[in-house]
Amino acid sequence: MALSRRLLVQSGLGAATVALTGTVARADEPIRIGFLTVKTGPLAAGGIQMEQGMNLFLKLRGNKLAGRDVQLIVADTAGSPATTRTKAQELVERDKVHVLIGPLAAFEALAIADYVNTQKMPTLGVAAADDTTQRSASPWYARATASAGQCAHAIAHYAATELKYKRMTIIGDDFAYGHEQNAAFLRVFEDNGGKVVQKLWPPLNAPDYGTYVSQIKNNVDAVFMSFAGSNGFRFTKAFFEYGLGGKIPLIGGMTAMDEAILQQTGEDAVGIVSANWYSAAYDNPANKEFVAGMQRDYKIDPGYYAAGPAVAGAVLEAGMKALGGRFDDREALMKAMRTAVITDSVRGPVKFDDRGNAIGNIYIRKVEKKGGKNVNTVIKTYPDVSQFWTYAEAEFLAKPVYSRDYPPAKNLEN
Repeated sequence: MALSRRLLVQSGLGAATVALTGTVARADEPIRIGFLTVKTGPLAAGGIQMEQGMNLFLKLRGNKLAGRDVQLIVADTAGSPATTRTKAQELVERDKVHVLIGPLAAFEALAIADYVNTQKMPTLGVAAADDTTQRSASPWYARATASAGQCAHAIAHYAATELKYKRMTIIGDDFAYGHEQNAAFLRVFEDNGGKVVQKLWPPLNAPDYGTYVSQIKNNVDAVFMSFAGSNGFRFTKAFFEYGLGGKIPLIGGMTAMDEAILQQTGEDAVGIVSANWYSAAYDNPANKEFVAGMQRDYKIDPGYYAAGPAVAGAVLEAGMKALGGRFDDREALMKAMRTAVITDSVRGPVKFDDRGNAIGNIYIRKVEKKGGKNVNTVIKTYPDVSQFWTYAEAEFLAKPVYSRDYPPAKNLEN
């Protein structure tokens, strides 16, 4: 079955059948959003929160954007690049969606990048694959969250300059997302006087992290972890079971301590510092309403995965408003979204660079126990952070994309 769920909401008038004829949107035609997420496999915890966040964003707006009804069509990619491409094709060619939001994983985003470009399909990305907004940037793509390296740059700077760490182990999922985060961390950490002396690469579906925890050097100042989905929880649990908790500090990348898994980590998570473009504790009206809604409807605090579609939705709404509610002109809609400047999204202010990637706040967060639960308290804000950090864009792009082996690790020890 191609679609896991189809929702048509008509401004409180109930479900209605909409005739989809022609290429120009009728005044009463809903905007059709194709939503790519993951509901099965190791990334499912985040994918389910993605859908919850998208549903809540629309609910808070009465299921309308810029005065137009919304039809949300959800497709389960199963965390597979091939399936992601098939689902994207079905959404575009069969369901005639006007815009895509998603998918979740970096390797999924890379799998549909050329298709989005050739189809000239306005797409708001959530996945962090660096090169989708760098060397391979497409005019049909914008990402309102962050590149994989963006938050890792910030926490590497924080680790070197404020936590004063000098020697570190880095560990992450052995796929593009983990590679890019760890590479970005290594670059900025070593540019600020630190040394990465060990790199470890568990597979995405590692059955057990004990083998990797047992390899961590006992003479490092801290461990930087870049895990997706539930893997951050599973690694942290193993880290403490093997007796390293309280001996070697853990710091996390963009999703390692995400709210999607934060309560599962229990007392082990308290004190762990991480970096993200979002925190449920961020204090602005839009985020307060969003957090309250997630707690009410789903009994959870939102994190990266839930907030990403909410920010993408805000960008879509801003683009439609700029066009007076129209969405039939793909080129005009894409341009309006990429030039949007939003001051009050759930993540705070956000705008886009010339390659379609968000420029916005990056929050350094520390897990604290408040009200009987774990929360990511913001302890520092890096404002207006670019995907290029403080490096010159041309110089940055002249080098290879971040990877397992680039930049080269010059300080590894046996």
